[in-house]
Amino acid sequence: MATWRLRRAAAAIAASSAVVAAGAAWPSASASDPFPAALEAARRRVAQPGAAPPPRAAQRAALAGSTPADPLDVLVVGGGATGCGVALDAATRGLRVGLVEREDFSSGTSSRSTKLIHGDESVELFPTLAKNSHDRSLRGTVVYYDGQMNDSRLNVGLACTAAVVGAAILNYAEVVSLIKDESGERIIGARIRDTLSGKEFDAFAKVVVNAAGPFCDSVRKMANNDVVPMISPSSGVHIVLPDYYSPDGMGLIVPKTKDGRVVFMLPWLGRTVAGTTDSSTAITMLPEPHEDEIQFILDAICDYLNVQVRRSDVLSAWSGIRPLAMDPSAKNTESISRDHVVFEDYPGLITITGGKWTTYRSMAEDAVNAAIRSGNLKPANGCVTDHLHILGGYGWDPASFTVLAQNYKRMKRTYGGKIIPGAMDSAVSKHLSHAYGTLATQVASIAQNEGLGKRLAHGYPFLEAEVAYCARHEYCESAVDFIARRCRLAFLDTDAAGRALPRIIEILALERKWDKARQKLELQKGKDFLETFKSSKNAQFRDGKHNGQ
Repeated sequence: MATWRLRRAAAAIAASSAVVAAGAAWPSASASDPFPAALEAARRRVAQPGAAPPPRAAQRAALAGSTPADPLDVLVVGGGATGCGVALDAATRGLRVGLVEREDFSSGTSSRSTKLIHGDESVELFPTLAKNSHDRSLRGTVVYYDGQMNDSRLNVGLACTAAVVGAAILNYAEVVSLIKDESGERIIGARIRDTLSGKEFDAFAKVVVNAAGPFCDSVRKMANNDVVPMISPSSGVHIVLPDYYSPDGMGLIVPKTKDGRVVFMLPWLGRTVAGTTDSSTAITMLPEPHEDEIQFILDAICDYLNVQVRRSDVLSAWSGIRPLAMDPSAKNTESISRDHVVFEDYPGLITITGGKWTTYRSMAEDAVNAAIRSGNLKPANGCVTDHLHILGGYGWDPASFTVLAQNYKRMKRTYGGKIIPGAMDSAVSKHLSHAYGTLATQVASIAQNEGLGKRLAHGYPFLEAEVAYCARHEYCESAVDFIARRCRLAFLDTDAAGRALPRIIEILALERKWDKARQKLELQKGKDFLETFKSSKNAQFRDGKHNGQ
C-alpha cells in the first residue's frame, strides 16, 4: 500500500491522513488543567443543547454600542483563522471582544490551505529522504500519520464559538479608518462600514488587533501612512482531481521537486487535492491560479505516478495568498520564514501575521498576551483554548453519523411539489457528522421536517437543509458564502457548484427575504466567483460517482 502507484519512490513519502472533524479536537476540563473553573464555564456555554451564536443584528448593535467611555477590551480586524482564534481566546479570558471581517469568515487565505495539520515539517524527520531525492537505490517509502481538516468549516466554527462565549463578531464589516485619541498618539477604535446595509458606525476598544492576513499592511497604514510594508505575499495554488488518483486515507508527499518545493497529493472530501506552488504575487481579494502554475503541479505529480494526469481531470483550481513576514535580505518567498510575528508599531495597534493553520491557536494566544500588555487589560484568567472544543465538538465521536442514519429521513420535494421520503444514507450522514459535529442533528431535522432533504448536486452529500441551517446559525449571507465556505462545492467541483447555484439562491431568498433583483445579482456574483477557479469542463467526470440524489 505504501508503494501505491509510485514510480520514483526514492523521492516520495506516502502519508496516511488521519481526518480530524471540525468539531472534535481537544479534551474536556479537569482539575489539572490551568484555570479549570474558567474552562468549565466556557465548556458549559459551548456544550449546552441548542447553543447558537446571536443573530447578526445583535452583533452589530453590540459593536456599535461601544463608546470612548465604555470601550471593548479588544477589537479584532480580520475573520480568518488567526482573527477568530484571537476573538475566541480573548473572550474565554473574560475580556470584552469584538471582531470585524470585511468579507466573510475564512474568505481569504484561511479557506485556501492544503488542509493539512501540517505535513511539510514531517519531512525534516527524514533528512536522508530529502537529501537523496534522486537516488534510485531507495526502493521503499515512509508512511507517517498526519492531521487533515476542512479549513473553512473549522474557521466558521471558531467564529461561531467565539460568538457563543461572548464575542461580538460581524462579517461584511469593513474598517474604513482607525480612530486615534485626542493626542493622536494611540489607536482607540475603528470606523466600520456594514457593507450589507451601507451604514457606518464607530467601534471603540482599548486595543485593536490587526489580523488581516495579506492585508495587514493596509491596516497598519491607517495608523501611520509612512509605515514600512512587512508582508511578502506568496501565491499557493492547488488543484482538485477525481478520487481515483488517491486511495482512501492515503496521500502522497513529494518532499523535493525539481525546483526544491514540496508537493502534496491527498484525499479530501471524496476527491484528490494536489499542490502547491510558492511564488511572489500581488495582493488581491480574489487571487486566481495561472495556467503555468496548474501545469507545474500536474507535471510534478506525473513524475511519481504510473498514470498520466490530464488537464481535463482538473475539477477545480484555486490560489491562496500566504501573508509571509518580510525579510529585507530575502530574494524569493521560499526562503522567507513561515513563523508568525506579533508586534506593536503604533500604540494601541497589535499586528499579528505569518504562521499557518497548524499554529493558529498559539498565534492567537501570543496576540492576546500582547494586547493585554498594550492595553493594561485585566483578564479574569489565562488562556484556556488549548483544552476547549468548538461548537458541535462535545459529545461527538466517529460513530455519531449512525444516529443520523437511524433516526432521520431525507424528505425531498419533487419538481411537482410533492414531498417524498428518502434514506439518510451513510454518505450524507457521515458528511453532516464531520461538518457539523453534534449540531448535525439540527441540519437533519431541517431536512426531515421542512422538505429540504434533497442533495444539491449529483455525486456530493451536501443537502438543501444545510443552506437554511447556515443562513440561520452560521452568518451565511450570500450564495458564495455557502458554496465556498459553508460547504466546499466550489473547491471540489466548479461545474457542480454552478449547477447548484439557482437552488441555493432560492433557499437563501426565503431565509433572507431577497427580491428578484437581489437573486439575479447573487447568481451573477456566484458565476463570477466560480470563474476564478480554473477547472476544465470535464464531461467524463461531470457528476461524480453517483447517479441519483
